[in-house]
Amino acid sequence: MWICFLPSPALRDPMAMERANLLNMAKLSIKGLIESALSFGRTLDSDYPPLQQFFVVMEHCLKHGLRVKKSFLGYNKSLWGPLEMVEKLCPEAGEIAASVRDLPGLKTPLGRARAWLRLALMQKRLADYLRLLITRKDLLSDFYENSAVMVEEEGAVIVGLLVGLNVIDANLCVKGEDLDTQVSHTHTSVIVLKFPVTALKIGKNGQIAAILDQKNYVEELNRQLNSSVHGLQGRVDNLEKSNSKLIEELAIAKNNIIKLQEENHQLRNENTIILMKAQQQLEVTQVDVDVELDTYKKSRQGLDEMYNEARKQLREECQLRQDVENELVVQVSMKQEMDLAMKLLEKDIHEKQDTLIGLRHQLDEVKAINVEMYSKMQTSDDGMKQKNDMITRLEEKTNQITATMKQLEQRLQEVDRDRWTAEDGTRKFKQDFVNKADSLQKQIAQREKQRLQLETDLKIEKEWQQTLQNNLERERDIVAQLSAEAQQINGLKKEFHRLQDENSQLTGICDEQEQALEELGCKLSEYLSILNSSFYIWLKDKDANICKLCEKEFSISRRKHHCRNCGEIFCNACSDNELPLPASPKPVRVCDTCHALLLQRCSSNAT
Repeated sequence: MWICFLPSPALRDPMAMERANLLNMAKLSIKGLIESALSFGRTLDSDYPPLQQFFVVMEHCLKHGLRVKKSFLGYNKSLWGPLEMVEKLCPEAGEIAASVRDLPGLKTPLGRARAWLRLALMQKRLADYLRLLITRKDLLSDFYENSAVMVEEEGAVIVGLLVGLNVIDANLCVKGEDLDTQVSHTHTSVIVLKFPVTALKIGKNGQIAAILDQKNYVEELNRQLNSSVHGLQGRVDNLEKSNSKLIEELAIAKNNIIKLQEENHQLRNENTIILMKAQQQLEVTQVDVDVELDTYKKSRQGLDEMYNEARKQLREECQLRQDVENELVVQVSMKQEMDLAMKLLEKDIHEKQDTLIGLRHQLDEVKAINVEMYSKMQTSDDGMKQKNDMITRLEEKTNQITATMKQLEQRLQEVDRDRWTAEDGTRKFKQDFVNKADSLQKQIAQREKQRLQLETDLKIEKEWQQTLQNNLERERDIVAQLSAEAQQINGLKKEFHRLQDENSQLTGICDEQEQALEELGCKLSEYLSILNSSFYIWLKDKDANICKLCEKEFSISRRKHHCRNCGEIFCNACSDNELPLPASPKPVRVCDTCHALLLQRCSSNAT
C-alpha cells in the first residue's frame, strides 16, 4: 500500500519546498548527531559518519539561495563571503578566521568555509556566530537571495537547533584533511536511512513526522539528481559536438600529411640533382685553388718581412702615445679634483646661509606668536573686566533680594499678629455677648474669610520667597562659574609670562647662533683662501666606506672623520690627534700618518 503526500499550499513555491526540505534534513541530522554522540560517550573525530552528514547538510543550508558572483575565472558561489563577515560582527570570531587563512592546504573559498564550520563547532560557538549573522539582514542581502534559508524564518529555526550541539565535544583535525574537494550530493542519502530507528521510539506522531521528513528529503534529493542529470546531459552534448569537430580536423590533417609527403619526394629528387652539379663545380674549383695556393705561398714570404718592420714601428708609436695619454689623464684628474674641492666649499657656504635664513624665519615666527599671545592677553583682560562688572551687578541683585526677603518676613510677622488679635477678639465677643449670636456669627464668617484671604496671601508670599531663593542659588552658581573663569584667566596670564620667558630665551639662542654663523662664515672664507693655495682633496662621505688606515668598515658606532691635512676619511681611533696647521692656528683633527709627518717636519725645521 502506497501513501501519497500532497504538498501543502504554502509549499507549492519551489523555494519554499526547498527551505522546508532543508529544515527537515537539518532537524534529522542534528537530532541524530546529538543522540549518537551521547550514546557514543566520547569525543568525536572527523571520521564519525553522523558528524560528516551534519557538515554536508549545513553546507547545503548555507548554499541555498546564494547569489552568483562574477570573477575573472567566471561565475561562482562562495560560502566564505558571508562566514567571513562574522569576524566584523563578533571580534571573538577573528581567531577562527585568522587560523583558517593561515592553513597551508586550503586553496578554495569552499575549503575555507568547511574549515570555519569545523573550528566553530569545536569552539562550541557555531550557533552564536550564525545567530549574529542572520540578525543582520542588510549584510545577508549582499550574499543571499530574498527567499534563501538563511534570510527566512527557517534559518532562525536551524540556528536554534544548533544550540543543542554545545553538549558535544569534537576533536577535528582540520590541517590534514583535503577540504577543497567537492563533497558529492549522494552522501546525504544516508541521513534518512539511519534516523527512522530513533524516530520510531517517540510513538505514532513521531513516526508521521519522520515519514514527512523522509518524503521532503526524497523530494530534495530528486531535485538535486534532476539538476545533476541535466548538467551531465549538457556535458555529453558538448562532448559529442567536440568529437565531431575533432573527426573533421583529423580528416583535414590526413589530407595535409599526404600533400606534404608528395612535396617531400619532389624536394628529394631536386636535392640529388643539385648535389651532382655541386660535385662537378667542386672538382673544377679544386684545380683553380691549387694553382692559386702556390702563387700565394710565394708572395707571402715577402709580405711577412714587410709586416714585421711595420709592426715594430707601430709598437714604438703606441708607446709614445700611451705616455702622452697618461700625462693628460694626470693633468685632467688634478683639474677635476680642484673643481670638486671648490664646489664642496661653495656647497658648505650655501648650507650655512640656508641654516641662517631658517633661524631668521623661526625668529620671525616666534615674534608673531608673541604678538598673538599679547593680543589674546588683552582680550582676556577685557573679558575679565566685563566679568568683574557682572559680579558687582550680581552682588547688588543679591543685596536687593535679601532686603526684599526681610520685608516679606516683617509682613508675615504682622499678619500673624493680626490673626492672633482677631482670635482674641472673637473669644471676648463670645464671652461678653452671648445674646448677639447671629451678629457674632456673621462677624465670625467675615473674620474667616479674612483669615482665608490672609492664608492665601501667606502662601503667595512663601512661593515668592522660594522663587527668590532659587534665583539666589542660580546667581551664586553664576558667581562660582565666573570665579572659575577668573582662575583660568590667571592661568593664561602665567602661561603668557612663561611664553615670554621662552621667547626671550629663544631670541638669546638665536642671537648666539647668528654670532656663531658669522664666525663660521669668517672661518670659511679663511679656509677658502687657504684651500685655494693647497692641493689636497676633501673626500666626500659617500665615497668612503672603510677607514683608510685600519680598513675597518664604518657603522653607527664607528663614525667618519676627515683629516684636516690630507682630506681623507678615517675612524676615530686613527684620527684622534690634534695639531695646529697653517690654515688654522687652533689645533684641529689629523690622522696618524699626517701627525707623524707633521711632527717630523717640525723637528727638522727646529734643527
